[in-house]
This record gives sequence, C-alpha cells and structure tokens, in this order.
Amino acid sequence: MRVASTAHPVIFVARADDAGQRLDQFLVRELPDTSRARVQELIRQKKVLVDGKPTKPSLRLVGNESIQVAGDVERPPLRAIAEEIPLEIIYEDENLAVINKPAGMMVHAGAGATDDERNRRTLVNALLHHFGQLSSAGGELRPGIVHRLDKATSGLIVVAKNDESHRTLTAQFAARQVKKTYIALVHGWIKQDRGTIRSSISRDRVRRTRMTTRRSGGREAISHYSVKRRIDSKYGKFTLLEVQIDTGRTHQIRVHLASLNHPIVGDTLYGAPRQIPGKEHVPISLPRNFLHAAALRFQQPQTGTALSFSQPLPEELRLFLERLQES
Repeated sequence: MRVASTAHPVIFVARADDAGQRLDQFLVRELPDTSRARVQELIRQKKVLVDGKPTKPSLRLVGNESIQVAGDVERPPLRAIAEEIPLEIIYEDENLAVINKPAGMMVHAGAGATDDERNRRTLVNALLHHFGQLSSAGGELRPGIVHRLDKATSGLIVVAKNDESHRTLTAQFAARQVKKTYIALVHGWIKQDRGTIRSSISRDRVRRTRMTTRRSGGREAISHYSVKRRIDSKYGKFTLLEVQIDTGRTHQIRVHLASLNHPIVGDTLYGAPRQIPGKEHVPISLPRNFLHAAALRFQQPQTGTALSFSQPLPEELRLFLERLQES
C-alpha cells in the first residue's frame, strides 16, 4: 500500500500477504516503471529504508514494514571512449562509413551494473579509435550514430563522419528513403508467403526491457516480410524470412514477429526457447538472435548518388541453418 505519492520520498507499507517476499521483488511490483536491477542499485546505495534503516535486496518482508524510497540511483557519467576494437568496414568516404557490426556488440554505451559494462567494447568506441572524428549531432554518447542495431543483431549500419552528413542521413531515414532488409529465422511456419505488420509499438508496462504491440497509443511501426524458405526438421518447423522495415522502432522486427506467435530463433526476450529439443533428444541452441541486417540502400549525403550494400549471413547463423537442414 502506498501512503505517500510525492516524487521523493515515496513510502509503502507492506501488507500481511507480502510476508516472505523479497524486498526487491516487492518494489519492482510497486514501481512498475523501474527495473529490478535499478531497484537493487537503489537498495545498495541506501536509498531504500525499511522501518528507517538501510538493508539488502534479499530482505524477506514479514508484513507491516514501512518502506521508504528516498532518492534516485547515482551513476557515474557515461562517456564514449576510443578503444582499439576490430572493425569490418564495408565502405568509407569522407562523409560516412558502412560497418558490418557483429552480434554481441552494443552500438553505444547503455545501462549496466558497472562502468566497464556500460562504457566499454561498444561500436562507438571502436569508431572513435579508428576514425578519430565523427559527427556530434547525435550527442556525446552517440557520435556518428544515425540509426541503431540491437546488441544481438548483426549486420550493416551506416555512421556519419560530420554533422552535415548526419543531418542529411537522418532526413533520409525520417522520409523513409533508406531501405533496410533483414534476414530472420522464426519458429513455426508462417501461413502467408508475404505480409505487412502495421502494429504500433510501445514499452511494456511490466517488463521494461521489452516492447509490445498490445498497448494503445504506441508509435507507428511497419514491417514487410516475405518467406524465403520453410524448413521441416527434427527440431521442428521454422521459416526463413526476408524483412523490410519502413520505420525503425526499438526491437521492431522482434516484437512484430513475436506478435504473430513466430518469435525469432534465439530471442528469449520475446518467447523463443533457450534450447530447441530434437526428436533424438539432443537439443540445440543459438546464443544470439537469428536476425541479420543483410542489405542497406541510401543516397550519399553530399552527391545524392545511390549507395547499396549487402552482407551475407555470418558464419554462426549459416552453420545453424545448415544444421537444421541436415535432418
């Protein structure tokens, strides 16, 4: 029960039926816009008081405690840092570069438990080391970044070297002139050979790391898919898709395909299994999402010349696909 609703402090009183629940779990439920990791940081930084005293995230409630949230998480400032990290540069001129990003690399600094986790091994850091100067239009944390790919997604991404190119490329994205094509492998057989998904996307109220199509008032999102291959294997049925997107919402392809009950292989956040059982009881798994930004087409920002790039599936996805089709 909340007994005070000012911004800070916020005070809750544990109910009798909360007895036995961990403190961090209780606060995640009562603060739906706050992740469990953020709640645990609040507790460790002594910003949560139980009956007036700091405690641990694992504290088990007994009921009737007064729980006060007395501030926000204090974090060191994020920053972009030049790091010597290998880059696969597909194209480069004086205005831009096109990079083949590997899965597992964040595009720019993000939320994490430690300074290293939030600030290290990002694409931005690699870009700063290699090019030295990038556009500043995206802000200090995102130099050069015109659009993004999820950490677990591989493939083509364009970066701007100067502000004028950044603004021109951003305008092309806004006008839907940039053509982005992805390859995705999903669970099950999609019925139609091609289709368009127009479900709006917003952040999930309960699981803040997820997006959803189930809330009203989200941002417009449009994805077009076509079937490249249907696979019937000893691990079940799968569909290999080519997907083109008109918009670039967070997790757009992942949440759109999951909304059709066809989650992307490896995408456990949106319902894919961690392990895929086989008829011979030897499960297989993919430690990343089977989603690859395979083609990118846009206009060179200075000359207006059409530029088009493509990149085949990385080896780990190609080998996974071959293994499915062996059966």
